[in-house]
Amino acid sequence: MRFVIAFGGVSMLADVVYEGARAIVGPYLATLGASAALVGLVTGAGEAVALVLRLLTGPLADKTRRYWTWSIAGYVMTVVAVPLLSFSATLGQASALVIAERFGKAVRTPARDTMLSHAGGRQRRGRAFALHEVLDQTGALAGPLVVAMMTALDSFRVALRVLLIPGLGALALLAWLRRRVPRPQDYETEVPDTHPGAASEQRVAAPLPGRFWRYSAFTAISMLGFATFGVISYHLQVRHVLAPDVIPIVYAAAMAAAALAALGAGYAYDRIGLASLIIVLPLTALIPLLSFSTVPLRVWWGAVLWGTVVGLHGSTMRAAVADLAPAARRGLAYGVFSAAYGLAWLVGATLIGALYARSLPEVELLAVLTQALALVVFVPLLRSGGGGRTCDMSGAGRPARRPRDAHRWGPRGGDASARKC
Repeated sequence: MRFVIAFGGVSMLADVVYEGARAIVGPYLATLGASAALVGLVTGAGEAVALVLRLLTGPLADKTRRYWTWSIAGYVMTVVAVPLLSFSATLGQASALVIAERFGKAVRTPARDTMLSHAGGRQRRGRAFALHEVLDQTGALAGPLVVAMMTALDSFRVALRVLLIPGLGALALLAWLRRRVPRPQDYETEVPDTHPGAASEQRVAAPLPGRFWRYSAFTAISMLGFATFGVISYHLQVRHVLAPDVIPIVYAAAMAAAALAALGAGYAYDRIGLASLIIVLPLTALIPLLSFSTVPLRVWWGAVLWGTVVGLHGSTMRAAVADLAPAARRGLAYGVFSAAYGLAWLVGATLIGALYARSLPEVELLAVLTQALALVVFVPLLRSGGGGRTCDMSGAGRPARRPRDAHRWGPRGGDASARKC
């Protein structure tokens, strides 16, 4: 858990950077002449790039085992892209940098999540991801507040440039953690031996199970009705619902809700498994009714619901992937899951942006229908395997290899889950 907390510190500083930027992407693009549909397309494409490309980066992380290299490269891309966004002279340049920042997330996340899944172990995986998500969302809360303050004092552009400072801090902490724990995979005794061998190759070639694919389909359908905050913030800007410097504070409130939701959801997932995810569906269906209102109080409540769903996505949905896929294929599983998640969000965000220009009731109807369809897929998923936990005997009884230079940061003995199996 010390490793999880330290990596949470890295994510917290990085979130100050890119979540601060995301809080004003919609209004910023609007100042450059973007329409609601274009904001939905750009922000949806950004999320799709961040998620779909993990279909490539996930297997590459599995194949190369260079988890640190992929993580560091991805964080560097984000730290560089956000300050450069402030120098954009055209809508095209700004859109490209929004997508470039999300590309950095695609590069780092499968490797990062794989390292976190190893550190959490099977019995504490939900809590590990929840703890990381809480720290992550703490940065997501601080970033928009920093941006709000700088926007009130000066402008969107100055706010984006200030975000370089926490970005450099994130890279420094990441380099330190890399030296302390060079092989996080040694935390988990279930991980197949990385040395060449027929048995190891067979495990790496194992297909992903059917329940994983059904779970990915459920998630994708749900995401078709989930708007990006870029579209929501665009609405708040062009309809003059809130002042420009207040919009980042709304996003900060959403991130605070995400942190609290992630913490509770992680513990719930460890107790009841996939059944804890059903709350995502009614919350997602309610968001358009509140977030696209012109009544400020309803908008704030919509932000809380939106952030709660984000927190559930970031904690329990990630933990479930690790439990539904073999350890040797976890990087691929995260890549496939993220690809389905991202493509669905791209389609959904673009569709919501287009419907927003026509009729808000149509946006609300889309949210309700997609969540109802997701429920139809979700119920058989629960019946087919209960809470979704499996018991992998590979590595049971083997002591964990302790990194020579990890000291107290390294694994201590065998994994409790192996003994329970």
